[in-house]
Amino acid sequence: MMHRFPLVILVLTICAVRCRMAKAEETVYTLTSVRENLIRQEDTIIYGLIERAKFPSNSHTYDEKYAQIPGFSGSLVEFVVKNTEDIQAKAGRYTNPEENPFFPENLPPSSVPSYPFSQFLHPGAASININKSIWKMYLKDLLPLLATPGDDGNYAQTAATDLSLMQAISRRIHYGKFVAEVKFRDAPKDYEPLIRAKDREGLMKLLTFASVEETVRKRVEKKATVFGQEVSLDSDNDGNQKSKLTPSVASSLYKNGVIPLTKEVQVEYLLRRLD
Repeated sequence: MMHRFPLVILVLTICAVRCRMAKAEETVYTLTSVRENLIRQEDTIIYGLIERAKFPSNSHTYDEKYAQIPGFSGSLVEFVVKNTEDIQAKAGRYTNPEENPFFPENLPPSSVPSYPFSQFLHPGAASININKSIWKMYLKDLLPLLATPGDDGNYAQTAATDLSLMQAISRRIHYGKFVAEVKFRDAPKDYEPLIRAKDREGLMKLLTFASVEETVRKRVEKKATVFGQEVSLDSDNDGNQKSKLTPSVASSLYKNGVIPLTKEVQVEYLLRRLD
């Protein structure tokens, strides 16, 4: 019995810690905290843009006829994304409600111990995944602005930077679920009538703040200007070197992709909020 007592204490301590962790997660999401999170995610996206801009368009990366991988039908970038997501799923990436795979079909379950992530979101959030729209936007709209024409043969490296950037963009856009939940809890009386009426247009208007969106676009463009600078020890060359990224690309991405798709996620979430 004497030996059991410390074991009981240890078990109780572990349970208490886990409970505190879960409760701490529940209190993380406030209007201020989600805004700070979104601002930090801007940095990740801009660095991802800079990394992808190192390579030219490398069109073979996206050509289904080029790769011809045995046992696989699709482009090299699809091959890289699908296989990477498979490994990351086994490592537990998609047990986090902030993460959404591009190819959720037939992903294996996690092979690692589960973490007690917050149950902050409504269960309907799990059914919202607009990565197909993000994929299309990335390939058709962003890449032509971001990558210069050309081919340097680095197709695998190009696909790897594509994946990293697309995941960062996806995480930012789907974070709209958390934004919508915080806004709903802050003013449920404003949202409930529109949700019950299935008024998508009304919800979109309620979620739209043109001045805030303009501030975001200006901030990411300024960050792209700063982050994209070449650093020189020669003060005479400061500001005269070529940028690693055209700043307007970041602004365009947010204006035409990130912001409208985030609001789409928010509307889809809110429409499920009272189910």
